[in-house]
Amino acid sequence: MTNMKKLGLSALAGSLVAFSANAAELSVSGGVELTYVDTGGNKGNEVTGNSYGANSSVTLSGSGDVGFGTVSMTRTLSDTNAGWGSSFQTLDMGDMGVLSFDSTGGALVGIKANDDLLPTAYEEVWTGVSGSGVTGSGSTNVIGYRNSFGMFSISAGYSSLGTSTAESASSGVGAHGSVTDIYVSVSPIDGLTVGAGHANNSSANTSTTSANTQEFVAQAVYSMGPVSVGYRVAESNKGAAATASRVVEAMSIAFNVNDNFAISVGSQDTEKEAISTTAAVTEGVTGISAAYTSGAASVRLNHSKSDNDNSVLATDDETTEVSLVLSF
Repeated sequence: MTNMKKLGLSALAGSLVAFSANAAELSVSGGVELTYVDTGGNKGNEVTGNSYGANSSVTLSGSGDVGFGTVSMTRTLSDTNAGWGSSFQTLDMGDMGVLSFDSTGGALVGIKANDDLLPTAYEEVWTGVSGSGVTGSGSTNVIGYRNSFGMFSISAGYSSLGTSTAESASSGVGAHGSVTDIYVSVSPIDGLTVGAGHANNSSANTSTTSANTQEFVAQAVYSMGPVSVGYRVAESNKGAAATASRVVEAMSIAFNVNDNFAISVGSQDTEKEAISTTAAVTEGVTGISAAYTSGAASVRLNHSKSDNDNSVLATDDETTEVSLVLSF
């Protein structure tokens, strides 16, 4: 987005800090989005009221040199959030990498930031009807780090889950719940990027039982000229007893018709594996997206459809979304 207004800020030294800070600059940007959403299938969530909606947002961002790096902050307010829709801060230390703390909504590192990188003109193929199959460390109170080393990139996160037993309450297994999350990618040749990630979630642990959830994702994207193709696999092995794991396989292709117009199509199969006497069920999702951009205005379309939605046999769902975005 382009900046709407810039305000000069001088950092105060004294009672709050023991060192002087340099001047920083705060930028304000914003945008409005008008949408039309329609749902169908036999799931029972069809839109029966007004299908039209609108949302506006304002983003505050600023940065400043603190001597050993550049600190940046971002805060976003929108109609759909009671508080900050996103709130995060980073410390860029150059060759030493970027440290971050994601308070909410940033999705900066790990699998959360790289759950589905398949090429698309607008939305992921599963938007509105399913999910990517993995969550990683999430985007609430996540300590993160990312860096690049030649053709390699690394992105990692850690979050402590406050709903679990307090660490001081027990020294046994599951003394506290947490998520560790790492994603590594490599670009060996022009146009090709291959990446893989793993997350370990111990929130299902108790003081006597270990029931970690393990998540994996791997994907490859190749772009040549106006065409990009991608393939992705993911798996979520639930730690809780009597809970089925899920295996995901997805692919997509996107085509830039010209500098303004792009289209894409993709599919995703998610198998809920058999458990006890319950047979395996595969959810199938297909989707198509298109986007046209002219200056600060974008018109976007996405249509996604799922069969055996959420691994329920003979349950279908579909969502169509048309979006007009005006940025300023």
